[in-house]
Amino acid sequence: MADPILYRRRLIPEECVLLKDDRLLHRDNRIIVTSWNTLKPRKDIHHGCSCYYLEEGFKVSRFYKEDGSLLYWYCDIVDYDYDEKTDTYVITDLLADVIIYPDGFVKVVDIDELATARDAGLLSDEMLKKSLLTLNHLLQIIYDGGFDDLQRPLEMYS
Repeated sequence: MADPILYRRRLIPEECVLLKDDRLLHRDNRIIVTSWNTLKPRKDIHHGCSCYYLEEGFKVSRFYKEDGSLLYWYCDIVDYDYDEKTDTYVITDLLADVIIYPDGFVKVVDIDELATARDAGLLSDEMLKKSLLTLNHLLQIIYDGGFDDLQRPLEMYS
């Protein structure tokens, strides 16, 4: 079976990018695991791996420095559309993100972008609600000590 086609859709800035260089490591009906290099050269992030939790509505990524050391885990709140005929996923970033540093510090970012996107008509009330509820669910998993379970596919397949 051929690898699926993956797109990353952002609302701010508005763009849809084909993730043509991402390498599929695993896919089943619950998750997709990929490895990747940054799309544009950056000084802080060189490469990483991601696990898309399709049913949960978030993506957990490990961001690495060029020397291979862990920079942090980055969790995106996402939604996706799947076209079975073309085996294509369009993963939409729902703006709210959670960063977890190696020392365990948890930082929630980009909440303001939810309001900006809603005011600009880029995000419906339904999607805003979904983003906030999914963010809450992810934070509960983290605060309840379940983040290790979310990292497991990245350890198994990357």
